[in-house]
Amino acid sequence: MQPAGSERDAIMRYSFLVAFANDGTIDGDELAFIKRLALRDGVVDDGERDVLSRIFARVSQAGVAPEVWQELQAFKQEHGIP
Repeated sequence: MQPAGSERDAIMRYSFLVAFANDGTIDGDELAFIKRLALRDGVVDDGERDVLSRIFARVSQAGVAPEVWQELQAFKQEHGIP
């Protein structure tokens, strides 16, 4: 069971139905939306961290703009996302 306020399921649905569905990667707007979902309650919980880790593992540096890659890496580091 996910904690109250967790957006784990919403993040997973959005990423696979919207972000990866159109081009197989994440652009800046899609990353911003995923981040807003994860931080809606001000905390990235373990469930969100787990799903974000799986989502971000599908993103390659060569497949995104340099600024998106940097933002993704900074977000991972800040919130302890492997």
